[in-house]
Amino acid sequence: MTLNLSQIGVQMSSLTGVRGMMKDVQETLQSKQGQEFLVLSAGNPLLLPKVEQMWRECDAELLASCEYGEVVCRYGSSQGYVPFIQAIAAYFNRRYGLSLSERNILITPGSQMLYFYAANAFGGYTRDKELKQIVLPLSPEYTGYGGISLAPEALVSYKPTLDIDSSSHRFKYHPDFNNLVITENTGCIIFSRPCNPTGNILSNDEIKKIVALARPYNIPVFIDSAYGPPFPALNFQDMIPVFGENIVHCMSFSKAGLPGERIGVAIGDYKIIEVLESFQTNLCIHPSHYGQAIAARAINSGALEFVSQEVIRPFYKNKFSVLEAKLDQVMPKDLPWFLHRCEGAIYGWLWFKNLPISDWDLYEKLKHVGVIVVPGRFFFPGLEKDWSHQYQCIRISLTASDQDIETGIERLAEVVQNVYQSAVVPSI
Repeated sequence: MTLNLSQIGVQMSSLTGVRGMMKDVQETLQSKQGQEFLVLSAGNPLLLPKVEQMWRECDAELLASCEYGEVVCRYGSSQGYVPFIQAIAAYFNRRYGLSLSERNILITPGSQMLYFYAANAFGGYTRDKELKQIVLPLSPEYTGYGGISLAPEALVSYKPTLDIDSSSHRFKYHPDFNNLVITENTGCIIFSRPCNPTGNILSNDEIKKIVALARPYNIPVFIDSAYGPPFPALNFQDMIPVFGENIVHCMSFSKAGLPGERIGVAIGDYKIIEVLESFQTNLCIHPSHYGQAIAARAINSGALEFVSQEVIRPFYKNKFSVLEAKLDQVMPKDLPWFLHRCEGAIYGWLWFKNLPISDWDLYEKLKHVGVIVVPGRFFFPGLEKDWSHQYQCIRISLTASDQDIETGIERLAEVVQNVYQSAVVPSI
């Protein structure tokens, strides 16, 4: 059957970013059943026993309560399940000294849906046919932003500056404020903190600069805190969420152990929240109540805060230490490889300066030795011009076992050394 799709139908039915690449991964795993692979590409959080047990206990409480029927057998507010909204407001007011009301909070079916609402409510074409841009202040960034706008040309991102420490083979991205453009043609700003894929955490000063650029034009700034505090608290250095009149603090419960329940949270000015809620009303009436009901229990009891800080964070911080130590041990010291300083999240980000082959070719070579990573090119949505750097990076997941991470890095080091030996490489 031939389908006659609309322009938006064609756009939304295409595989974008990492999702397109993961199709190749699945085909590779299925076609080479005799070969074992070390999968260092997954973004799916690990099932940690203490985290699962917490959710089981919250689930048992809900099942035994008189609240169950109201949760499962009734429609509700488009804004979200009221007891969950109340739990979020009370926790944030107590923890951060805020004065949130229920009107400041929206619950969505995952944070990806939240950014879809934001991108199309504030970005794209106005009634006067003017294009409002969706600005990512620096690349690389979360690949999922690449598919959220119904007007793809509205998405614009900017190259960062690089702070490079050659002696330690480390580097860090910073927003390039000399080239970042925020004007009346900007619809909204989005960035992740900590960042997927790099683990980068923008400083409070950097955020204040971005917010200050946006404020004169009443531009909302959406801070994607899917890996940040208070839940799942996957920040490996001190980090305090930033709030303000034109800031929308965005959360996800996926990395806190509920990826299957799809829970996103937006906290911000009630006028922005009302716009996003209207989108939600039209698209899905309201998000599922079940995950919200058990999440409210985990917040109110203090269990979620505890497991975030004492279980989830140290687990992945240790994983990064394993990755970092192995890289320092086996990667050739005379080659220009650089690990981004991981300040949070569940990934390692590697840059190979002057890489003689493309990131995709490196991905293919690694597959031949049984290692699967993610080519870096998928994490630069919105760049107007090609940048050689985007074809010199790979993302490594911290969700594999320690042994698989170490073995994978050993094979990576051997492949990279062979690649560079085939070309003349400038000294670092």
